[in-house]
Amino acid sequence: MKLVLSQEQQELREAVRSFLTSASPAAKARDGYDPAVYARLNGELGLSGLIIPEEYGGAGAGYAELAVALEETGAVLLPGPFLATVFATVALAATPDKELLTGIAEGGISATLSESEVRLADRKVSGELTRVLSGMEADVLVLPARGADGVVMAAVELSGPGVSRRALDTLDLTRGQAAVTLDGAPARVLGPQPAGGILDRLAVVLAAEQLGVMRAALDAIVAYAKIRVAFGRFIGSYQGVKHKLADMHAKLEQAESIVRYAAWAADESPGDLPEAAMLAQAFVGRACFEVARDHLLLHGGIGFTWEHDAHLYYKRAKSDEVLLGPPRMYRARLAELLEL
Repeated sequence: MKLVLSQEQQELREAVRSFLTSASPAAKARDGYDPAVYARLNGELGLSGLIIPEEYGGAGAGYAELAVALEETGAVLLPGPFLATVFATVALAATPDKELLTGIAEGGISATLSESEVRLADRKVSGELTRVLSGMEADVLVLPARGADGVVMAAVELSGPGVSRRALDTLDLTRGQAAVTLDGAPARVLGPQPAGGILDRLAVVLAAEQLGVMRAALDAIVAYAKIRVAFGRFIGSYQGVKHKLADMHAKLEQAESIVRYAAWAADESPGDLPEAAMLAQAFVGRACFEVARDHLLLHGGIGFTWEHDAHLYYKRAKSDEVLLGPPRMYRARLAELLEL
């Protein structure tokens, strides 16, 4: 087991960071999804195809590499369907569809995933989906559908017939969700629903993004503490601020180790993955929110203004914390796995 990034992984991090710093810094996140940036992200870096096998046009990399990329996209609060597409790709790994995976790897298709089950009859699906991540931006929806022969995974063109979408008001202003209604929408059956393991891998993916949010928030407040003067002193010289920053740093260090371990388990040790994934969300999800909250509070009054980025990190951290389910769900499953 290696929790330290390899040279190749470091180079991937630097390439992604350099691209995002130029093309999609956090200050642009409030502007919303930019299809041109998303196209470049895939055309120049191939990020959506990182874990897609080479036979489908992907990089054939592992979750360790994907975690590196997601940490960087999380740090800049990348808007758009990147995370949603990765979620869909994780689900497609168990029921590979050449056309869909090739399109995602080439960057021509964005996708999203819903865990809500719909009805399937005559290769058409019907049902109501209340919160679909990036549902307004994604091209294809992957979801479970129950038909006469049981539950299968299906893919639906979101711009096709029988599909209506409505953007939802959400806490996170940088990444939208949509209500999707399927009324006899044509569907492509991909294969049987996987027996399990998808949630574990989604938890690892999400934790990697949360790690990036944490790191960017901590870096920002440390930089601010070095230049902000209050009562004739830099605020970073006050003991109370030092203690808070030390606590935030400790949480970040623990979160990084947990994410690296969980990504390793996803690649190399499936038997360890359930515990590692639930630990990742049980700890990292909450820690990310606490670091983003303290990042906002330590900025003082300016942190609460609309023009400052602090509230964007706070909102992304809170929405990520509950994106796959309530935090108690992870703790309960972890306790069950540990037989506590």
